[in-house]
Amino acid sequence: MIIFNTTYTEKSDLRQINHLLGKPFSFYQKLRLGGIGSSRLIINNVSNNFQGIINKVSDLNYANIELRPKGIIVHVTSQGKRYSWAIPYYKLIIFNATFFSIHSDGAFIQMIKSKNNKDFVKKMINLKTLSNEKFEFTDEN
Repeated sequence: MIIFNTTYTEKSDLRQINHLLGKPFSFYQKLRLGGIGSSRLIINNVSNNFQGIINKVSDLNYANIELRPKGIIVHVTSQGKRYSWAIPYYKLIIFNATFFSIHSDGAFIQMIKSKNNKDFVKKMINLKTLSNEKFEFTDEN
């Protein structure tokens, strides 16, 4: 699990994110995709890995998701700081049930579903599927 403190962006962190998830989409790719960012998502629950990041007071915690060519970045803003969780598509697991949740490497962020993000979730699943099709799986019996 790779979480970066991106309140003040370090060049080394940007290089590592770009290496892991690919450089951000170009302006024309963003237009073609119809946008690459989710609207603001309200966080409902998180795994123990995120307990130190999330506000423990009664304030709402918010997240945004950014699409990249080889993965996603989940941005969480808490206590005036911004944290970014980089997840390659091959490690990404999405649950879309009563709540919407992102899982990877034993960690998760569960968010309240919103009609505003329905198309975004479909776009994210399609990009994950396209990314997975690039890999060749073999059956070794």
